[in-house]
Amino acid sequence: MNQDASAPTAPAEEPANGAKAIRALLIGTPIALLIGGGLWFYSRNRMSTDDAQVDGHLVPVSCRVYGTVDKVLVEDNQAVKAGDPLVAMDPRDIQARLDQARAAQAQARAQVEGARADLERARVAFQQARSSDLETAKATLDSKKASLDKARTDLQRMKPLAEREEISALQYDGFRTQAEVADSEWRASQQRLSSLQHEADIRKVAVGAAEARLASAQAQVDQARASQEGLELQLGYTRILAPVDGVVTRKFVEAGQTIQPGQGLLTLIPLHQTWITANFKETQLARMKPGQEAEVKVDMNGAVLKGRVDSIAGSTGSRMSLLPPENAVGNFVKVVQRIPVKIRIDEAEAQKVILRPGMNVEATVIVK
Repeated sequence: MNQDASAPTAPAEEPANGAKAIRALLIGTPIALLIGGGLWFYSRNRMSTDDAQVDGHLVPVSCRVYGTVDKVLVEDNQAVKAGDPLVAMDPRDIQARLDQARAAQAQARAQVEGARADLERARVAFQQARSSDLETAKATLDSKKASLDKARTDLQRMKPLAEREEISALQYDGFRTQAEVADSEWRASQQRLSSLQHEADIRKVAVGAAEARLASAQAQVDQARASQEGLELQLGYTRILAPVDGVVTRKFVEAGQTIQPGQGLLTLIPLHQTWITANFKETQLARMKPGQEAEVKVDMNGAVLKGRVDSIAGSTGSRMSLLPPENAVGNFVKVVQRIPVKIRIDEAEAQKVILRPGMNVEATVIVK
């Protein structure tokens, strides 16, 4: 009897299961469509890529003078502030040359003072020769010329009288002697004036020579000052300071090492000046532009940071590579290219996670 009671129940369960399946399909299909539509609506304005990394400035620190390293004041991965000492070099060689330059400048200044005194004396002598002595000689020459003219006039006036024997030959000879003496004195005054003029010209040349010596001495002072200032700069370069805030990385320098100008010592990485370089496919850039909102998911801890598109590169990443592709060989295969997009993290968001250059992230740009 148990078999007869259970036989008719089996066909009744099959319609019940079919009804449940239909009911689940009728309920699930709209839900699935709603979820799918929501995902599509959510993602249609979001362009994402996992080909993104953190970038930052790599600040190389090098020496600017030749010398020997005295002390290395930092270690790898040490955080430093701008202006903190990094490396101290032995300053004694440069200090010795600086002392010599200072002594040379002092000597050059003394030569300037001597040249200035010589110039002043030369100017005084020239003024004296040009003014008092020369003017006196000119006045004397004028006086002697007047005396000569009077003596010649008297001689001409006495000559007819002597011919008519109205005066004695002795008197006439006296007038002629006076004329000859006046002529000799006039000629002597001319020579004196010419000599003084020549002397004034010589003293003028001496003034020019003194001015040239002063200019040369002043140039030596300027040269010594420039040498001193250059050595003072070099002495300051013996203490190598941090140019920016950052973390010490790749330290190559050790105490006792002899280094050359331009030789790299270490690298500073300013962690507060990082950004994201996201390589988007070219097909994702149609609606992308600077200023759009972006989200960055950090692989290290899954943190999501807010940011904005800063700029879009001017060429694809492959074009800027060391060996760019050559497509003119006849076997070209079209490959979707990627273009770097620079994303800046908002300042408030950047405080949440320390981003180090080279870290992997996922970048999403909201292109609506």
